[in-house]
Amino acid sequence: MNARKFACLTSVAWVTLAGAARADDAPAGPTPLSTPAMSSSLSASANPISADVGFLGKIYFSGQLTGLGTWQDNSVPGNNDQGKADISNAQIEVQKTDGVVQFYVQAGAYNFPSLGSAYVSSGRLDDETFKVVPVAFLKLVPNANFNVMIGKLPTLIGAEYTFTFQNLNISRGLLWNQEPAISRGIQGNYTQGPLTVSLSWNDGYYSGHYSTLSGLVSYVLSPKDTIAFVGSGNTKDTSTSRFVTPLAQNNGTIWNAIWTHTDGPWVINPYLQYSTTPKITKFGLPSSASTFGGAVLAKYSFTPTFNLAGRVEYIGSSGSQVALLYGTKSSAWSLTLTPTWQVKNLFIRGEVSYTKLDSMGPGAGFGKLGNKDEQTRAMIETGVLF
Repeated sequence: MNARKFACLTSVAWVTLAGAARADDAPAGPTPLSTPAMSSSLSASANPISADVGFLGKIYFSGQLTGLGTWQDNSVPGNNDQGKADISNAQIEVQKTDGVVQFYVQAGAYNFPSLGSAYVSSGRLDDETFKVVPVAFLKLVPNANFNVMIGKLPTLIGAEYTFTFQNLNISRGLLWNQEPAISRGIQGNYTQGPLTVSLSWNDGYYSGHYSTLSGLVSYVLSPKDTIAFVGSGNTKDTSTSRFVTPLAQNNGTIWNAIWTHTDGPWVINPYLQYSTTPKITKFGLPSSASTFGGAVLAKYSFTPTFNLAGRVEYIGSSGSQVALLYGTKSSAWSLTLTPTWQVKNLFIRGEVSYTKLDSMGPGAGFGKLGNKDEQTRAMIETGVLF
């Protein structure tokens, strides 16, 4: 899609959907749906569409229609376009949120650009990752404190979600590149007062081999502070290796410590990440390796309709024969700023980011030859959340 076509479609979407937005001038109905989970940069519709469907009861419908434009220098191999326009989300969610038997289905086109890696167009990305239905699960809720989810599940790992509309920033960060995004399996969730515990048996980085154990423990310390500890690891060697299933990481472990602080207009979310990958010579992993990184995500709300989000992060790797980042023993850091404006279900936001490789292997950096150690990227995203 060229830039002129993208601009035209965006204008049509804004004009067409503005009428729908004006319908929300009436007093708000139900509160926003809790799924899909979202950060506080963008807000889901406070009045989701619903319908009474016979024996199923009340079914809710929500979705996103958004597009983005991007410009970058030193494009990496696999994406040598300096500028590009694309769909970032054309998704719809259908869900039942009450009763013992509940469900959630998310379907459509999507993209999840991330720093320090090639930008992949939405059609190709969908085909090479989670297909047209990226998330879908059955949820059994015997009581208010316990539930079980079965299906294609969002990962427990990390402080950033998968899709653009869910996050403070348009692009995911360097730490997110090491994490699983969606896994197939079963997950149990238990809450008791300030404590939440989740445990999942799944296929890790979407490998199709159900041998990964993941867990999360979070605790609400105060109305302003929550801490969480998260871990995931494979219990059996698996040889699957493809775009969405990195061989080394899928056989390894990954850990997070996450703190979320909310105070008036501020949201501050620092977290640490540590990962290990094993030596499995029969799979072409001649040595073990590890990464260690940290990030701080933050947002300040100037008004109810305008906020500014930012992210600063660093990650480094060890291991003499396995490259987890930009060659063996490489490291990188990034800075990202994302101003966001939203009125009811319409939004527009921009983003500028800078990624710097402090160390890298030959040909493992940015640019057509892989010999550049920095990349600047500018993005804009606009659309509607309904």
